[in-house]
Amino acid sequence: MFHGYHYARQIDLWIDNDKVTRNIEAVDMLPALAATAVEYIEDRKGSDQPFFMYVPWNAPHSPVVPSIDWKGKSGINDHADFVMQTDDSFGRVVQALKDNGFYENTLIICSSDNGTSPSTSGLKQLHAAGHFPSGDLRGMKADIWDGGHRVPFLVSWPGKIKLGSRCDDLVCLTDIMATTVEITGYKLGESDAVDSFSFLPALAGSNPQRRANVIHHSISGEFAIRAGKWKYIACPGSGGWGTPKTKDAAKEAKAKGLPLMQLYDMEKDPGEQNNLAASNPETAARLRKRLDEQIENGRTTPGPAQKNDARIVVAKWAQK
Repeated sequence: MFHGYHYARQIDLWIDNDKVTRNIEAVDMLPALAATAVEYIEDRKGSDQPFFMYVPWNAPHSPVVPSIDWKGKSGINDHADFVMQTDDSFGRVVQALKDNGFYENTLIICSSDNGTSPSTSGLKQLHAAGHFPSGDLRGMKADIWDGGHRVPFLVSWPGKIKLGSRCDDLVCLTDIMATTVEITGYKLGESDAVDSFSFLPALAGSNPQRRANVIHHSISGEFAIRAGKWKYIACPGSGGWGTPKTKDAAKEAKAKGLPLMQLYDMEKDPGEQNNLAASNPETAARLRKRLDEQIENGRTTPGPAQKNDARIVVAKWAQK
């Protein structure tokens, strides 16, 4: 069962399953998504049949169109208003779970697909108001730095997760698959979810984390790998829309005789300001080897090697 839109910038069409069923105004998409999700929950009241519901909000992606009731609420700009409306929409769905008797037995996951876009409308106004979408992280959407990749990950599961608890384990959105599989008892095949690790033990606050590292990828095709406190980036520069651009950073690095890569201690330097590639070549080489091995295997989980869908070249800029 599918209801909603198919692309964030085309939110003037409402789709039911595989058909466009009506035209709507873009400003009405977010309220329609919230109302449909709430209606789905209400229709299941009294049922003990488990269900899965995925609600990919269009907001606060562009077009930025807060409803009339939300315009001006933030006192900053339309983008901030739209974020507030999105939070309220999520809250309405959670409240529907409570009102219909599902909340206490429901695992809720709230996260995001990437960091804030540098094209976010009114970014200077947000900064002036003391709101920094990337926090202390470097870069934004499309970059290889953590400002483009590290996102909030909030989980609620009454009776299973201690209220207010925090976990520093490394988690990727791909891990939702393996986690839900472990919860439900479903069995995956050897070629299924080859980059998914269950974080179920972390939810219970027990056992070491199962994910040892995560691979990052920027919009221009640059790679990075995070393992423990270390993050290795197989290029100089942002790898994306931020500055310095990869080619510009490469020219500067060559002129100064510096490594054409980046290495950061993310515990001491979460803002990725102090490149340690020159002083820690062994660590950089070890992480690069792990990155290459996992790409060659076509998977990051244990199991038989898989064929990648396309030929993968790390540091494409260096091949030209």
